[in-house]
Amino acid sequence: MAVRLISGKRFADARGWFSEAYNANTFARHGVDVTFVQDNQSLSVAQGTIRGLHFQAPPHAQAKLVRCLRGAIFDVAVDVRKGSPTYAHWVGAELSAENGKQLFIPCGFAHGFMTLEPDTEVFYKVSDFYAPSCDGGLRWDDPAISVQWPEIRGGRPLLSEKDEKLPLLAAFESPFPYDGVPLSLIEV
Repeated sequence: MAVRLISGKRFADARGWFSEAYNANTFARHGVDVTFVQDNQSLSVAQGTIRGLHFQAPPHAQAKLVRCLRGAIFDVAVDVRKGSPTYAHWVGAELSAENGKQLFIPCGFAHGFMTLEPDTEVFYKVSDFYAPSCDGGLRWDDPAISVQWPEIRGGRPLLSEKDEKLPLLAAFESPFPYDGVPLSLIEV
């Protein structure tokens, strides 16, 4: 399954706009045929906050559908599927309250984002419940992955203590199988 950047339609008038953020039938027609079971929301107060790179391993692997409700983020998906020709490659996209775009990240990808504005709220749906024993991640600045994060005023991003201690890719044994679809960012 491919990573997808989804641009929904907004219907605007003098009051503002309306958008259908999620419709299972519409998403399935665009290749996102996943049952979501949990919604998560985060607030990052400081611009330059990084959350990630996170994943949840099998048997509780999670696909994610991410959108930004307030502010803006640079959202990233990293291919960590064993045997993938695009292993350790990444794609990224700006998601903002203004552009209304969403990023679908299938199982087998690490996910992270950097806030581009202060007081940024992110909302995401996941396909399996949180399972602490399956929680994992990789370092945001791993040179083997080499995500090109946006420049941060003041230098270093704000990270959680947990994210500061995540392992490098070299120490990671992927539990995710390759499904035959190399990493690409498909816009729908």
